Amino acid sequence: MIIGQLRRRRGRAMALAAGILVAATSFTLLTSTVHTSQASTVGTVRKNARSAYDVLVRPPNSQTDVERRSGLVAPNFLSGTFGGITMEQYRRIQRMSGVDVAAPVANIGYLMVHNTVSVDVSRFLDSKATRQILRLAPTLTAGLNTYRAADQYVYLTRSPLTSGKHDVFESDTLEKGAIDKGTRQYVMNGKYNVCFYFNGDKTEKTRWNLELPMMESIIAEDLSDRSAFDPDLHSRMNCQSGQGKATIDIPVAYPVLLSAVDPRAEDRLVGLRRTVTSGRMLTEQDKPQVVPPSKNPNGQRETFVPVVLSSRPLTAGKISATVERLDTGDPAKLPSRLGNPTAAGFVKNLRGTPVGRVAVDLSQGYEKAVPTYGVDATNYWTVGPVTYRRTSGGDLAVQPQPPQKPGLWVTNLNQQPVADVPEENTGPQYRKVTSHASTFCSGLGVCEKLDYGRLPNPLFHVVGRFDTGRLPGFSPLTEAPLETYQPPKVTGADEATRTALNDTSLRPDRNLGGYLTPPPTMLTTMDSITALTKSRRTPNLQDRSPVSAIRLRVAGVTGVDAASRARVNAVAGKIRTACPELQVDVTVGSSPTLQTIALSTKAHVTERWVSKGVALRILKAVDTKSAILFTLVLVVCALFLGQAALASVRSRRTEIGTLRCVGWSGAEVLRLVLGELAVIGLAAGAVGALLAYVLGRLLGQPDAGAKSLLVLPVALLLATAAGLIPAWLATRLGPMQAVRPPVTAVRRARPVHSVAGLALLNLLRMRGRTLLGAAGLALGVAAFTVLLALTLAFQGEVAGSLLGNAVVAQARTADYLSVALSLVLGAAGAVDVLVLSQRERAADLAVLRATGWTDRELALLTLYEGIGLALLGGLSGAALGLAAVMVLGQGVLHGHLLAITGAALLATLAATALVSAALTVPIRKLSQIAPAHLLAAD
Repeated sequence: MIIGQLRRRRGRAMALAAGILVAATSFTLLTSTVHTSQASTVGTVRKNARSAYDVLVRPPNSQTDVERRSGLVAPNFLSGTFGGITMEQYRRIQRMSGVDVAAPVANIGYLMVHNTVSVDVSRFLDSKATRQILRLAPTLTAGLNTYRAADQYVYLTRSPLTSGKHDVFESDTLEKGAIDKGTRQYVMNGKYNVCFYFNGDKTEKTRWNLELPMMESIIAEDLSDRSAFDPDLHSRMNCQSGQGKATIDIPVAYPVLLSAVDPRAEDRLVGLRRTVTSGRMLTEQDKPQVVPPSKNPNGQRETFVPVVLSSRPLTAGKISATVERLDTGDPAKLPSRLGNPTAAGFVKNLRGTPVGRVAVDLSQGYEKAVPTYGVDATNYWTVGPVTYRRTSGGDLAVQPQPPQKPGLWVTNLNQQPVADVPEENTGPQYRKVTSHASTFCSGLGVCEKLDYGRLPNPLFHVVGRFDTGRLPGFSPLTEAPLETYQPPKVTGADEATRTALNDTSLRPDRNLGGYLTPPPTMLTTMDSITALTKSRRTPNLQDRSPVSAIRLRVAGVTGVDAASRARVNAVAGKIRTACPELQVDVTVGSSPTLQTIALSTKAHVTERWVSKGVALRILKAVDTKSAILFTLVLVVCALFLGQAALASVRSRRTEIGTLRCVGWSGAEVLRLVLGELAVIGLAAGAVGALLAYVLGRLLGQPDAGAKSLLVLPVALLLATAAGLIPAWLATRLGPMQAVRPPVTAVRRARPVHSVAGLALLNLLRMRGRTLLGAAGLALGVAAFTVLLALTLAFQGEVAGSLLGNAVVAQARTADYLSVALSLVLGAAGAVDVLVLSQRERAADLAVLRATGWTDRELALLTLYEGIGLALLGGLSGAALGLAAVMVLGQGVLHGHLLAITGAALLATLAATALVSAALTVPIRKLSQIAPAHLLAAD
């Protein structure tokens, strides 16, 4: 009986089989895609969840308001933190159970490393001149700013430059030249000292303020009334002898941040030992060494602190300069004009002719800087943190600071200006800079009087150089905030800023008060802290609380699983209990998130701040989203098949009534309907398994073969489950009720004046059929709206951090496939109901044709009914979907209300267009059958 029914009604069986095929295959493939996407997402999160350390401990009140409110940690914050954690607190944390590595960082301060940058100007020389001077007019570009630097000079003579001595003064730039009557008194051993006065004495003063000339002296001139930014102090004359070869050495200074670390802990945490480029790395045995006068070449008692220095400056800057050839007049008179106190004024007033341009990178000087004993700690400087405020647009703006005070750049010895202060310190200020002058008791061993109880200023012993570029990398998706040895990544946020940066990243410059400051580039041991901090004249926070931060790696942590999270939280809890005043941040599972920073009204940059707990939020959101997607896809597929089965049973109403009249029981009718559906489901499942395998391979799904085998049982289960309610309803009809055609009760007749009016009347007359057709589309659009809202909410919750963006990119395909399938299946269900409805009403259409209706009018009637049905279902589904989203929570709609509402309305229009297009097939077939045949069949 079942086989016979399927043969006689092949069209209906094939249509139902196609529906089962689409639903089962789509459900299997989509749920497989969702599962694969979930597994891939979880794998990505777990792979990238752990960075260098799990817990960050900072001093009290180190968390800014912006960090506290947003759950973020500012990058490069360590450069603005100098002390705040005591050594006792550090040791207490280090001894806690569960702590695998406790790596402290104690920032001491920024010191200046001095050297020169060499510029070859040989190609600009006058090959015929016996004596000549070239002027270099440099401009320094650093980040977003440019600065006019001091002019530099080279004096090239073909005469030899010799050495000589006068009393205790020695010089190696003596040149024989024509003796000028007015400068005869400055001649030394018959020669002029052509470089001393320009480089060593620009004051043009007389000796003891008398009418006696100032002669060469080992005592430096008094510059206490001059600013450290005075261009004259940075301007130098390079005196050279030769022909065709000349260089200009530009004096430069590089700020290096000196920090104390535990070498063993640092190596275990980040692999610091691998970064050595020369010499050796620090060890736990490295401590300050006191050298007695008998063993010191200087004949004094001095303390040497072991340090390692970065081989790269980690600051950026470029010098571009115009080269001028100066009109010096008579070359024979040049030695006398350069060898007297008026030399600086004479050279600066010479007219020059531009002959070319040169450019050099500032890093050139640093690479060859610093001998073994070559870093001075007479002064060092500390800087404060950057202060932010939220703008009305939600971005961050930096609070500017006042210009640096001149007293910052004065030594403690005779109030002389610090040499070669970088020009960038005259630029915009975003940090407060503090100078820390050393005691006056260097070389004495014991400090007395004003410095009583303090320690002498130590010297540095550079035991090795290291390159932070050799550090083993951690996942860029989960960089922890304390990139101790790397500057933060900052890029232009708008076209104007990117153009100003020449499409490069913004890097730290030599401005201590600048937005970006260089991270630690000189390291010493924790045992050296006291020798440095207690050698300052004025006690400060570093004396009693020198540690700036502690980074902890927790034992037994492998990622963000429950056990690992419990271990990290346990250690963080212990620290909060033992040291409640300290700031404790759990950084495991953190990820950078992009923040737009306004440095000024014209400069906006994008910076990677660190969002805490990203990995855990992602895992929770992925689990919730996947469960909802699976449930909704299952419901939509089941409802689609239920509609198709119900419409199929409804179309066989007369046939079922006939069977009941001839004696079939309700149970037999139930078995007949379910049996047909099961056979159709098996056939559709077999074809669907093959189709799913092909599609799975094309989509790149793993185990496509095994997953395609699930289509057959899924098809059988869906077909049987979908047919239960329609089959049960068929058994509830009495024999005569089933045979009698369904008609509505007689009501007051209303005139119809148009085809659209008749279509509306038909929809109202057959309410059950209309609701059945609209229900499928309503459910599809509602499911579409809910799925889209949840997908956007998931992306909004997870996206923003680099790890979250990667997860969203991976999951986007599966999410939107789910959304699209819900709409397609809903529309397909409505089309199926409409097609069966048109077959059921074939006799009605035949009567209309027999009374004179044209094919065009009949087609419009059917089309208008379909449009009305689709609009009813679509708009109802949109309203239902938005209501469901509101029930799920306002947070789901936050920021997406207009987008979701618009998408729901567009889905309604798309479904209407799909229904209208699908109706062209049954309309064309019905128009080809003669009215007499249709009436006879009825």
